[in-house]
Amino acid sequence: MSAAPTLLAHGVGGRQDLPITLNELVVAAALTLVVTFVALGVLWREPRLDRDASGGRPVPDRLARLVDAPAFRWVLRALGLFATGWFCVGLLAGPDTPENPTAGVLYVLLWVGLVPVSLLFGPVWRAVNPLRTVHLLGALAARRDPARGIRDLPAGLGLWPAALTLFGFVWLELVAPDRATLPVITAWLVGYAVVLLAGAVVFGAGWFDRADPFEVYSALVGHLAPVGRAADGVLVWRNPLDGIAGLRPRPGLVAVVVVLLGSTMFDSLSNAPAWLRFAQENGLPSVITGSAGLVLVIGAVGVAYLAATGVAARVGRTGRTDGDADAGRRVPGEIAHSIVPIAVGYVVAHYYSLLVLEGQRTLALLSDPRHTGADVFGTAGWEPHTALVTPSGVANLQITVIVVGHLLGTLLAHDRALYLFPRARAVAGQLPLLALMVAYTVAGLLLLYAG
Repeated sequence: MSAAPTLLAHGVGGRQDLPITLNELVVAAALTLVVTFVALGVLWREPRLDRDASGGRPVPDRLARLVDAPAFRWVLRALGLFATGWFCVGLLAGPDTPENPTAGVLYVLLWVGLVPVSLLFGPVWRAVNPLRTVHLLGALAARRDPARGIRDLPAGLGLWPAALTLFGFVWLELVAPDRATLPVITAWLVGYAVVLLAGAVVFGAGWFDRADPFEVYSALVGHLAPVGRAADGVLVWRNPLDGIAGLRPRPGLVAVVVVLLGSTMFDSLSNAPAWLRFAQENGLPSVITGSAGLVLVIGAVGVAYLAATGVAARVGRTGRTDGDADAGRRVPGEIAHSIVPIAVGYVVAHYYSLLVLEGQRTLALLSDPRHTGADVFGTAGWEPHTALVTPSGVANLQITVIVVGHLLGTLLAHDRALYLFPRARAVAGQLPLLALMVAYTVAGLLLLYAG
C-alpha cells in the first residue's frame, strides 16, 4: 500500500500468478459483462429491487430490542472512546518508528477494515464514532439538543463536505510525504477533528452524516449489508441488492463514489513501473506529481461517469412524454449506487493481503504502543499467519471480486434504468452504462496488474 512506507505492499498476487494471460483475462471480463447485459435485457424486464426500503424480514424481537436499547448504544460509544484513547497512546506517547501501531490502525484496521465490518453489520462507524460521542456528551453537559446547532444545515449541502474530507484522507493515504510518521498523522487528525466538531457545533449532529469521511464511507458500504433498516425504521434481514438499491440520490453522492473509485485506481497506477519511473524522472517534487496524478485519475473516472450517464439520459428518455424536464439531470445520482459494489470490489482486490498480513502485525503492536516491552492484550508475540495470502490465491480473489463488483453494478444499473426510462428505451439507454462498466473493468485490471 503506498500510503505508508512501513506497511506491506497492498497486493501479493501479481501478473505472473494469473491463471490466464492478462489479455485473455481482460477480454473474458469484458465479454462476461456483455453477456450479462444481454441476459438481463431478455430475462429482467421489470424493476425488481426495493429502492424504497419497504421490504425485508424483521429480525427476531430479542435481537431488535438489544440493538435498539440505549444501553447497547452507550456500550458501543464507550468502546469507540476506549479504542480511540488507546490509539492516542501510540500517537502521542509512542516512538516514531515502524514498531508504532498508529499508521497500521489508521490505514489498515480503520480504513480497510471498515469494509468487511460494514458489509456484515451496516454503518458501524456511526455507532462508535468517537467524535460523534464527544459532541453528544458536550451537548448533554450543556443541556442542548445534539441534533440542533447554531444554524440549520443548508438544504443543498448533501454529501459535498464528505467528498472533500474523503479526498483529504485519500491524499494523506496515497500522496502526502512521510504519511506514516506521527507528526503528519497527528496534524491530519487534528484538522479532521476540528472540522468535524466545529461543524457539529454550528450545524448539529447531522454534520457527521454529511462530512465525516469514515462515517459516509461506512454508510455507503453498509447499504450492501444483509441487515438494515426499513423505511419505517424496523430492523430487517434483506437482500443486499435491495439495500444498495435503497441508496437515494443526494447532492455530492456522485462525487463521493467517484473519489472512492478513482483513488483506488490511482493507488494501482502509483505502483506501476511506468508511473514510478515518471515520478522519479520528471524533476518535480513527488508530492506535486502524486497530487496531480490523483486529481487526474479521479477526474478521468468522474468525466467518464458523467459522460456515460449523460448519454444514457438522452438516449433512454427519447420519446418520454411525462414533461419532467429535470429527470435527465437526476440520472447520474440515480445510477451512483451501482458504483458502490465496484468500489468495494477494488478495495478488496487491492487491500486484502494488506489487511490480513499488516492487520495481524498491527494487532500485535497494539499490546505495546509505547514499545516498552509490555503485552497488555497478550498479542505482542503474534506472528502473521500467511496461509490465506498465497500469490495465486490472491490473484484469483482479485479477479473474482473485481468482476463480481462490475456484474453487480451492471445489474443495479439495469434495474434502475427500468425505473427511469420508458420500457421501449430502457435497454438502449443502458448501452452507455455498459460501455462505462467495460471501460472501468478493463482499466482496473490493467492498472492492478500493470508491469
